[in-house]
Amino acid sequence: MADPWLTIIGIGEDGLSGLSEASRKALARAETVFGGERHLALADVGSRGRVWPVAFDASVVLGCRGRPTVVLASGDPFWHGAGAGLAERLDASEWVAHSAPSAFSLAAARLGWRLENVACLGLHAAPFERLMPYLANGARILCLVRDGKAAGDLAKWLNERGWGTSGFWTLAALGGPREVIAEYRADSFAGDLARNPVAVAVEAKGGQAIPRSSGLSDDLFVHDGQITKRPVRALALSALAPRPGERLWDIGAGSGSISVEWALCGGTSTAIEAREDRAANIRNNAATFGLAHRITVVSGMAPEALAALDPPDAVFIGGGLDRAMFDAVWSRLKPGARLVAHSVTLETEALLGELHRQHGGELMRVEIAHCAPLGRYRSWEAARPVVQWSAVR
Repeated sequence: MADPWLTIIGIGEDGLSGLSEASRKALARAETVFGGERHLALADVGSRGRVWPVAFDASVVLGCRGRPTVVLASGDPFWHGAGAGLAERLDASEWVAHSAPSAFSLAAARLGWRLENVACLGLHAAPFERLMPYLANGARILCLVRDGKAAGDLAKWLNERGWGTSGFWTLAALGGPREVIAEYRADSFAGDLARNPVAVAVEAKGGQAIPRSSGLSDDLFVHDGQITKRPVRALALSALAPRPGERLWDIGAGSGSISVEWALCGGTSTAIEAREDRAANIRNNAATFGLAHRITVVSGMAPEALAALDPPDAVFIGGGLDRAMFDAVWSRLKPGARLVAHSVTLETEALLGELHRQHGGELMRVEIAHCAPLGRYRSWEAARPVVQWSAVR
C-alpha cells in the first residue's frame, strides 16, 4: 500500500491517548474525519469532523476519494463496525486500518471470560430472537445493544422466555475513565436506563435450550398440520446433509420446519410456498427461532417461482413432485448438489422409482407407527408410509 487515501481507525473511550502513533499521524493529516458524534469528540478533530448518517452510508466517504480521509469507529471496525462495508467497495491499495480492542474483548477481559467460548452478537438493529440458537444453560453471550432502554428490554425478553435467573451485566464506556460495570439477574434488572451501555453480558441459566439434534419437536412450530413430522424430518435432514454457508431450496415448505433446522446448522434457505397463510407461518417460525435473516420466503408455485433464485446446494421437495418440476429443478443444480424428495402418493412414488432408476441415489420406504389408546389397552397407530429418494447431481 503505497499511499492509501483512507485510514479506518478504531477508537476507544480513552480517546487520543489510546491511539497508536500511526493513527494519530493519519488524524493529523486528514482533511475530513467521519464518525459518530462521540467518536469525533474523543478524537478532538474540530471543524474537520463529519457525522455520518444513520445507518452508515459508505458513499459519503467515497466522495472524498483521493484526499486524506479518516473514518472513526468504536473499537475494532471489522467486528460489527463500518470497516468491512468500506473495504468491500475499495481496492486494497486505497485503505489501511488501525484497530483498537473491540467491546467484546474489553468485556471478556473485565469479566474474566474466555472469548473463544463466548457468543458475540451485534443487536443494535437486530431482534433479540437472534439469541435463541445460542441460549443454553451455562452459555456466555456478549451483546452490543443500542442504549440503556434496550438493555432493560433484553432483560425482560429473557425473563419472559424462562431465562430470568441468568446472570446479566451492563458494561458502559469500557476502556475509559467513565467505565461502569454492574451485575444483576435478568429478572431483577434495575440499572440506570439513562446510561448507554456498550455491551450486555449474559450467563444463561434456567431456560430450555433448542436441541442440537435433527428432528425438533413438532410443537415448537406454528403449523396447520402441513409439516414434515419429526421422525421423517430427521431422516430428510440426514440426507440433505446441511453445512454452514450452504443454500437450500425448500419447495412446498408448509411450516418451514425443514428450513428452520437447515438454518440452525448455519446455512440459508429459500422457502417456496404457494399458500399465503402457510407463508405467514414460515415467517413466524423463522422469527421465533431468530432465523429471519437466514430464511427467505417466496410466495409462489414451483417451478415458476424458482426462475429468479440463485442455484442451491441442496433441495428438499416435501410433496407434489412431478416430472416438469423435477426437470426444472435438476437442470438448475450444480455438480455435488443434493436433492431429497418425499412422497405419500402412489403416483409420486412411481415417479421416484423411475428417477432412482435413471439417476441412482438412495430410495427408501419409511413406515412409522405410534402407540395410541385402543379401548382399555394400547396399540400401534400407523402413519402413511413415506417414500424418500435422495440423490447427488
